[in-house]
Amino acid sequence: MKIVKMSEVSKEPVVRPLFTGRDVTRQVLTPDSKEFNVNIVNFGKGVRNKFHEHDGEQVLIVTAGKGIVATEEQERAVTAGDVVLIPAGEKHWHGATEDSEFSHLYVTRVGSATTQLED
Repeated sequence: MKIVKMSEVSKEPVVRPLFTGRDVTRQVLTPDSKEFNVNIVNFGKGVRNKFHEHDGEQVLIVTAGKGIVATEEQERAVTAGDVVLIPAGEKHWHGATEDSEFSHLYVTRVGSATTQLED
């Protein structure tokens, strides 16, 4: 067994074309897992990722702030304690509202692929 204190995991800057801004960090919580990626992503105010999809399910657990999770059909506001299940292949994005930072923990299977669908 291994116990990780989220507050003690360092925040690494994330600079990828998937994000609309540079104020994004990641905390890798389970680097030794053979089955699951479990990370926290922290978004600055107004920063989101672009439309994308995964080849497997993704679970988001909101840990701080106010955010939006959106598909082509709807946008939903989310706050700390909300859990979102995104089915494999669903085109979506998620990120911070204009007036709040936003953090979520995400869970995907190791080896799952993300395809960016927006420039």
